[in-house]
Amino acid sequence: MTALEAVSVYLPPTRVPIEDLAGSLGLTEMQVKLFRRFHGLREVGRDPDMSLSDLLMKAAAGLDALRGQEHRVRYVLYARAMPVVAPYPVNPLHEVCRALGLEHALAFTVTQQSCASGLMAIDMAGRLLAADIAAAPARPDLTGDPAGPLALILAGEKAFTHDAQVFTDTTVFGEGASACLVSASGARDRLLAYASNVRGDFDNATGENDARLQREYRPLLAEVMLRALDEAGLTLDDIRVILPHNVNMVTWQRMCLLLKFPRDRVLLDNIPASGHVFCADMFVNYKTACERGLLRPGDRYLAAAVGAGGGATFAAMVFEH
Repeated sequence: MTALEAVSVYLPPTRVPIEDLAGSLGLTEMQVKLFRRFHGLREVGRDPDMSLSDLLMKAAAGLDALRGQEHRVRYVLYARAMPVVAPYPVNPLHEVCRALGLEHALAFTVTQQSCASGLMAIDMAGRLLAADIAAAPARPDLTGDPAGPLALILAGEKAFTHDAQVFTDTTVFGEGASACLVSASGARDRLLAYASNVRGDFDNATGENDARLQREYRPLLAEVMLRALDEAGLTLDDIRVILPHNVNMVTWQRMCLLLKFPRDRVLLDNIPASGHVFCADMFVNYKTACERGLLRPGDRYLAAAVGAGGGATFAAMVFEH
């Protein structure tokens, strides 16, 4: 069963108030007030002197469980929201793999589901590892370490363009990165269920679907969350905490009303201080939950994410800590 072996997160120490971004982002005074007072977004992390490779390396450097286990890593998946993050021929993913001693691993990017790609990467990593283990008897080259193969998932992006800094009247993106080791089996943080709903009909290239997406956003997200719970044989009452995507506060306040779920069991603390950290939100919130003692062995928790761009993807995962 797919399991999270270790998670590391890096958030730049420099925080930029939303008001200081108004000029460069072309935000009106009313839009700034909307973000701060209504959406609960106060500031975001920025480090203009740090490259994308540096950002990802900061997260990977904190992954103590990787040291000495590099030979077990068969896959490196980079989950990101933006389809392009560096000019050709620069390849931040391969730079990080070389720096970590993972040139032997198969490395690729997962971006098809925008900000929901982080959850898809966990599912994909688990499936790839399980397939390798199943093939091991017929493939001696796949046996490797008796402890089993691992996959490394990286997430995090630079807020390098206008579209990578703000989503109109909805959220402000913060810089940060995460690194997560995944195994095909494990005693902790086991993946119990994954559900997703990919909706290409919400392609907003013309802007005509924006209003419909806003209207159906919460019901569609609620549907995949409940479907993931059903596949895990659980209900919301069995969930200790929800790890949201950090889009804004009001979205989750309304989601709690829709789901009839206690707001104090949704980890919203990172939204005001870090903003929406692209695909890294789930991992950022997981680390916070662990550091604050919100998860005990055996607790079940639910992670949710939405990716918008060329359509919309609604995704949810259920784990057992």
